[in-house]
Amino acid sequence: MLKLIPPVWAAIYLVVAGAASAIFPWRAIVDLRILWFGAVLIAAGAAFAVSAALLFRSEQTEISPTSETNRRLVIRGPYRLTRNPMYLGLVLASLGIAFCAGSLPMFAVPLLVFATTNQVHIPFEEAKMRRQFGAAYDRYTRETHRWI
Repeated sequence: MLKLIPPVWAAIYLVVAGAASAIFPWRAIVDLRILWFGAVLIAAGAAFAVSAALLFRSEQTEISPTSETNRRLVIRGPYRLTRNPMYLGLVLASLGIAFCAGSLPMFAVPLLVFATTNQVHIPFEEAKMRRQFGAAYDRYTRETHRWI
């Protein structure tokens, strides 16, 4: 599962949920569409993820979750609030898409994105960061939550 990065997993989940939504008229049962709220979540998620990615670029460190090493331990900007702002942004954006679509299967997507990143990608990255940055990373993990 590590071979595919989380945005690719999110896209796969969105396509499958979109197909399930098209096959069965879920909104006839329950309409969960709240466009304005979905748009806010998409914008917030994108802003959070993009700001974190730009910070990685400015720090000249690797953004790929499967890179063997990272040049720097980034703990400023959105990383003061969460150790995984890019993943949090992806979860928020996918939740926003679900609210815009208003179809029940779409609400599985943010849960699946969260589960995939939390169970597969984050443990791999945390082990890598702990090996590479040792006590500094341990201190960071004590001071900053994995998610929020």
